[in-house]
Amino acid sequence: MSGVVPAKRPRRLRPGDRVSLVAPCSPVQEETLRQAVAVLRGWGLEAVPGEHVLARHPTLSYLAGTDAQRAADLRAAWLDPGSAAVLCARGGDGAHRLLALLDPAELRRAPAKVFVGFSDVTALHEAIAVELGVATLHGPVVALDSFVEDTVAAEHLRATLFEPETRTVLRPPGAWTLIGGRARGTTVGGNLSVLSDGLATPHSRPSARGGLLLLEDVNEDVTRLDRMLTQLLRSGWLEGVAGVLLGSWADCTPDLATVHAMLEERLAPLGVPVVAEFGFGHRPEQLTVPLGVPAELDADAATLTLQVPALA
Repeated sequence: MSGVVPAKRPRRLRPGDRVSLVAPCSPVQEETLRQAVAVLRGWGLEAVPGEHVLARHPTLSYLAGTDAQRAADLRAAWLDPGSAAVLCARGGDGAHRLLALLDPAELRRAPAKVFVGFSDVTALHEAIAVELGVATLHGPVVALDSFVEDTVAAEHLRATLFEPETRTVLRPPGAWTLIGGRARGTTVGGNLSVLSDGLATPHSRPSARGGLLLLEDVNEDVTRLDRMLTQLLRSGWLEGVAGVLLGSWADCTPDLATVHAMLEERLAPLGVPVVAEFGFGHRPEQLTVPLGVPAELDADAATLTLQVPALA
């Protein structure tokens, strides 16, 4: 069963670069988008929203525009030779619906570029890794208060984009050892429910073998988290995984201690190191973590050391 391998790293950003803002999932608020554009322009970037970034689906209020509109903006942004990065405006729902509307062969002909987002955007991280072989950034979506008002999260993303060599050792405050040990592998993963939903579908990897797996989720009961993780275990998707990094479990019920107890009980038989509360996901001061990059996890020290910077 094939596993996780290092991906091609896009180049880092430079002042004056154009970046594309897209809404592949849920609707975006115009005022928050305006604030996000102001932040990015403050970094010296030319931030260009997609044509349909403020669209609304005519009948499904949880989607930002129709599938065709959202896919068209993502396609245009990736194929734009003048754009150095694609930044997702927000997560939510709907990313899986776009994958059948995109032509991987067409997208492969475009140069690799930076792609940033998290949560439902996990479906796109997986597809870009599997179909295009390009490393991506599990980091903030920009048109939310959690980005425009969170200077710590914004600065970590900015530094990763412009000065990735300064962010090769990640040890967020509050990270702690769930299961000790050290492991090397390639970073992979994201949102647990999205990974579970994508299992055995086109554009998803067949296995996390050799990977340092990121997992996080939001607003789920521990029983559902248990079922989703158990599905990954029983399917064999986690066979050979090298280590696990657990992010935030915001608003998951009944309480965080129960969630951590379930995660430890389900993951311990894998015999790999696991670190908890690693600072990525649905939380303040969100960490940006590259996906598709070789790294070493030291769960005893609660650190992730990238073997190369996130961007070339």
